[in-house]
Amino acid sequence: MRPTSLRALSAIANSENMRMRRWDFVAEYLQGDLERDEVVYCHAPPGYATVGADGRPRVCRIEKPVYGMAQAGRRWQRSLFPWLLDFGFRQCTSDPCVFTMTKRINGVMHKLTVGCYVDDLFTLYSHDGDGSLYASFVEALTTRWNVEDEGP
Repeated sequence: MRPTSLRALSAIANSENMRMRRWDFVAEYLQGDLERDEVVYCHAPPGYATVGADGRPRVCRIEKPVYGMAQAGRRWQRSLFPWLLDFGFRQCTSDPCVFTMTKRINGVMHKLTVGCYVDDLFTLYSHDGDGSLYASFVEALTTRWNVEDEGP
């Protein structure tokens, strides 16, 4: 998410009397997935044998993205963004890291906007409590991902 988008979201939250919270994805890069046909190798970590019995160097095949991999952030994004779209969000055209959703619940219009920045998710919501759009989003989010509520 661009810094200007975060400022814009803060202004929107203020002008529309919306609440704002931040969520942190714990070890987010480890929650991403490599592509099916993607094969990545690395040197053996310290403490492991770096040379096999045949005298050839040992390497390790990476099964999940890890910190330091050039493609780790992109793989994380490829896991999170489709999930948000499947949940019903629309992706913003001016900043692809911002997603919006509006839904009428019991005759009341609920608004929910999320902005993604590395391993943080900024949420703006108009209503909370049982049966709200925000409550169903938080339930789905905490079921699918390992996240911590960082508060307002």
